[in-house]
Amino acid sequence: MDRHHNHSHAGEHYHAHLKYGETVLTVRAHSGLSGDMLVAGLMRVAGPSDEEIDRLLAAILPELTGTLRLTKRKVNQVTGWTATVALPEEHQHRSLRDICTVISQSGLTDQAKQLATDAFTLLARAEAAVHDKNPEEVHFHEVGALDSILDICLAAELFTRLAPGRFVVSPLPLADGHVTCAHGVLPVPAPAVLELLEGVSVCRFPGNGETITPTAIALLRAFGAIFGGWPDMRVERRALVYGSHDFPSAPNGAIFAFGPTKQ
Repeated sequence: MDRHHNHSHAGEHYHAHLKYGETVLTVRAHSGLSGDMLVAGLMRVAGPSDEEIDRLLAAILPELTGTLRLTKRKVNQVTGWTATVALPEEHQHRSLRDICTVISQSGLTDQAKQLATDAFTLLARAEAAVHDKNPEEVHFHEVGALDSILDICLAAELFTRLAPGRFVVSPLPLADGHVTCAHGVLPVPAPAVLELLEGVSVCRFPGNGETITPTAIALLRAFGAIFGGWPDMRVERRALVYGSHDFPSAPNGAIFAFGPTKQ
C-alpha cells in the first residue's frame, strides 16, 4: 500500500462506528493549533473536573499527576483559557514501540488508546519519510517528551468522551518563517507537518513562524477531521483558547464549539 494512502485517514475507522448527524465538534483555528491548545479546548468542552484530569493523567503515567491545569489568560483584554503544564525534566528518547507500550499499559479507554496510537504512528511515519528511515527507527525528541504523551493521550481520551459524529476544522493557517527544533533551524511548516498536510485545506496567515505543530496535525488526522467552514449546528458548549505564543497584528487563539447538527 502507498505510504500516503496508508496514513491519510487514520481516524476513519473510529468515525465509521458513530451515528452521523448526532453531534458535531468544530475547531476554528484562527492563529494555528498546538497540542496544548487542543487539550485546553477539549477540556473546556468536555468539562472534566481537576480531580478527573489528575486521575486521567495518573492513568497515563504516574509522573504526570498534578502537572496540568486549565487557567484563564487574557490576550488583547479578552479572556480565554490555556493549558498550563509544569512537567519534570526528561531527556529520554523514545521509539514508537516504547510510546505504544506506554499507551497500551495506560488506563485509557480502548478507543482512546487506539486514537493516541494512531496519532503517534502518523508522527513516526512522517518523521521517517522526512529522514528516509523506517518508522521503527525513529526516536522522538520533542514529540517523545512527556508533554506530547500528555497532550496526545489526554486529547484522545477527551475526544472519545465527546464522541462527535463529525469533527470539522477550519482551513489551517500557515505562515512563512522558521522554527528551531532538535534538527536546527527549519522552514515552516516544519517538515513533519508538511508531510501530514497532504489533502488538508490551508490558508495564508498574516504573520511569521510556526502556526501548526506536529502534535496538532497528527491529532487532527487521527481524529478524522474534515476541513471547511462553520457547520450547521446548535452551539451548546463553546470555548476560546490560547496557546503560549502570540502573533502581532493577527487573530489570537482558537474557538471550539460542540452541539447537535441541524439536519
